[in-house]
Amino acid sequence: MTDPVLTSAENGVLTITINRPEAKNAVNKATAEGIAAALDELDGNDALTVGILTGAGGTFCSGMDLKGFLKGETPLVPGRGFGGLTEKPPAKPLIAAVDGYALAGGMELAISCDLIVANREAKFGIPEVKRGLVAGAGGLIKLPRQITPRLAMELALTGEFIDAERAHAIGLVNHLTFGASIEGALELAAKISANGPLAVRVSKQIIVESEQWSKEEMWKKQGQMAGAVFVSEDAREGAAAFAEKRAPNWKGK
Repeated sequence: MTDPVLTSAENGVLTITINRPEAKNAVNKATAEGIAAALDELDGNDALTVGILTGAGGTFCSGMDLKGFLKGETPLVPGRGFGGLTEKPPAKPLIAAVDGYALAGGMELAISCDLIVANREAKFGIPEVKRGLVAGAGGLIKLPRQITPRLAMELALTGEFIDAERAHAIGLVNHLTFGASIEGALELAAKISANGPLAVRVSKQIIVESEQWSKEEMWKKQGQMAGAVFVSEDAREGAAAFAEKRAPNWKGK
């Protein structure tokens, strides 16, 4: 049996590929568990700085495996949610590389990533209402925080798709590619992985967690997190490398 999720690591980047092209990369329980395991590897391996989530066969993900759903199967991982990702993304940056369709749960996986790179022909949508369902894996919660609430409302109520060009124009997609999105994602990942891993991880943490901070506490909380970075080995190495005009040798601590 073919593995539903494939992984490969190179130059600090872990590429996670949903490998069910015959099912348009629909997520079943095994796929969700495979993604969760890969994300555990991303966070647990000090040699890895950033991850990429993509799909095999020219499609990112068509959402939940409805055939499995009808059999009573749920593609959820306790503590992580749909697809092993939506409720608990990794601590390290994760890029979605989107080709073809990112629909329903597939779009919810994409918007659970920190950055999105998409082929110009890609399509996005949360069409659950067309099947009498709701986008309960994060689409209704996260989308209004990433694009305007009125546009998120329209997409949720009509179930209509938007193309990658429009998704880029409204700020949902970071970069567009003419060829396979993985090439653009790898280029973006290389820029991230060249930086101090501790600084990268804490920068993401502050951006994510600060959404819940009050004005009274935000500077104190940021200071507590950032302070550890400023006194780290990596901070000293970064300064030394700059002064000596050489590439830094990061330790991640």
